[in-house]
Amino acid sequence: MTCDLLRERERTRRRVLWALASFHPGDPNASELLTILDSLDVQERNDTLCSDKPLELIEVRNSVSVMRHNSVVDIILERDIPQPWRERFLQASIGSTRVTDGPYATDWDKFLTEWEREMQHLKNHRAAQAPTS
Repeated sequence: MTCDLLRERERTRRRVLWALASFHPGDPNASELLTILDSLDVQERNDTLCSDKPLELIEVRNSVSVMRHNSVVDIILERDIPQPWRERFLQASIGSTRVTDGPYATDWDKFLTEWEREMQHLKNHRAAQAPTS
């Protein structure tokens, strides 16, 4: 997958997740957003057939080291974040303050925590949409 395609996919995912946050699980108005997210998930699975499977959230959290910057703040290095997580973080962090050497570690932690919430919200939507038997 090219960087441009990954960037566009994650930009779309970010916009859809933000839009989905305004709907309660089970709201029929969220169905189009869920369809888009399902499509993005399929695209990601198909892309990974040719490469490594993306790391799970806990693996990503553990793989990115925090370092003390000379400005006395903790930062992370973008190059240490594996794809597609790096692009997800960049899309969620557009406009965030950072030092030249890298983003603030607190922003990384906030992103990971928010991602967990978003994925739980998405899971709740999918469960509410699923047909009952």
